[in-house]
Parts: sequence; C-alpha cells; structure tokens
Amino acid sequence: MDWPQSTCYLNGEWLPLAEAKISVLDRGFIFGDGIYEVVPVYYRKPFRFDNHLARFERSAREIGLANPLDRAGWHALVERLIATCEAAEQFIYWQVTRGVARRDFSFPAGTPPTVFAMTTPFARPSQTQREQGLRAVSRADERWLRCDIKSVSLLGAVLARQFATEHGADEAVQFRDGWLTEGSSSNMWVVRDGTAIGAPRDRLILEGIRYGFVGELCDRIGVPFEVRRLRRDEVEACDELMLTSATREILPIVALDGRPVGDGRPGPVYARLRKAYDDAIEVLRQ
Repeated sequence: MDWPQSTCYLNGEWLPLAEAKISVLDRGFIFGDGIYEVVPVYYRKPFRFDNHLARFERSAREIGLANPLDRAGWHALVERLIATCEAAEQFIYWQVTRGVARRDFSFPAGTPPTVFAMTTPFARPSQTQREQGLRAVSRADERWLRCDIKSVSLLGAVLARQFATEHGADEAVQFRDGWLTEGSSSNMWVVRDGTAIGAPRDRLILEGIRYGFVGELCDRIGVPFEVRRLRRDEVEACDELMLTSATREILPIVALDGRPVGDGRPGPVYARLRKAYDDAIEVLRQ
C-alpha cells in the first residue's frame, strides 16, 4: 500500500510512518487492550487539547493503565508532531496500549506501555455536506457497556459504520432498548421545538469533546440545551438531527431510514450552531 510520507512517534523514537513496527504480542494487537485520542488541529493549533487530555486520563484510569506522559510531555509531543506536517489543518492520533507481554488475559506486571502517535492532514467537512446534510440509518446498539472508555477495541464501531455503508447511509443512529445512544463514531443531537437535546453522559456513550462544546455554543447563541434520555419515537419525529465528532465537526442529518428529518433540509438551529462553531475555530487564526 502507499503509506503517507509522514513522521510518527513510537516508544521514544521519531521515524517515518512506513518504518514503524510493533510486536505481534503487543496487547493492543492481541486484545485491543489500549486507549486512544484524536485531536483536530486548526491553524497549527490543537483544538480543546486539554479536554482531550482529560478524557484520555479518564480512560486510562478506568482500565488501570499508567499514563506514560504528564500533560507537559503530551503537549511537547503533539507540538513536535504538528511541526512535522506542512498542513495548517491536521488531526493528531495517539494510542497507548498495555505493551508487549506473553499472551495472558491478566495484566502483565512491569511491562512498559506501547506509545504511538501520528498526524495526518485534515480534510474538513465539505460545503456539500454542510449545505445538503447526511443520511443515516438506525440500528440496535449491540456494543459493550463501557462505551465511555475510548478504547482501541473498535469492532462495534466498525460494524455499525459498515451497516450504514451497506445501507447507503453516512452514519448509523444507534438505539439501546429503544433509547438513543450515539452514532458509530459520533454523538447525536436532536432538536425539538427549538431545544437541542443530547443523550445522558453515562457509560452507554463516549462523551465526545464536542459534547461539552455544543452546550457552550448553545448557551452563547441562546439556544435551550437539555440532556436527557430520548425515546426512538422522539428521534423519529424530531425537527432536526445532528451529529458531532472530532473529524466531522458538526453536521446535519436530513434523512433517517429513508424518511426526511423535519423538512428534509438542514435546520435553523444547525445553521446557528455551525456558524458559532466556525467562529470559535476562526479565533485560533489570531
């Protein structure tokens, strides 16, 4: 395959991405035993970086994984990664696994973690996606019960996104026992009577960094914001439906299961949030 001509970080070394290698006994490879983060970079500045670090630290605590770097160390690593790429807009990916050890389910003692990080040029959502919106399909949420951990064990997300692809959709909207959870790799937002509503921040969803950001933007532009459980019928009858994620930012969903959401066009609350989102990013240019 054609590898990106980029530099990555692996266990203390900086090397071309094509030359980076790990052991087949790495627990991330064998068990998916690790966690990760994705941080968008605008105008060569990481966006809401400390929020990403806080989530990473939380995930590490939840799986009993020692954080290999302090915050100053992560800042230095990411700044150097950004400097290796010419693009003004990038996304940083890093993951930490429990390291290389004899295959055994129990945590190995004294094993150093595997630390990997890379950056990639970031293609922001297109004007077509912003103006025409996305199409989604619903499915049962069949993932494990610790979706709040940003685990490298992403088979559930892969299967959900593939389900969407096979049904000609851009994203899957997932429901557990009739209640809205999230997309395959995004948080979902419902608008009813002018109020933006998100699912509770519990173990059934991964709280995206844009989750708190949407709440801040709603407060800034005067849109009522609510967090509560949402029944499937409420989602199906909503005025607007949106998704947020690090790489998709905020985008409208205009059709669900082949039926229009609202009038089948991006709605007014989305338009206001989109502008507020873009304005916040533009501040980084200064």
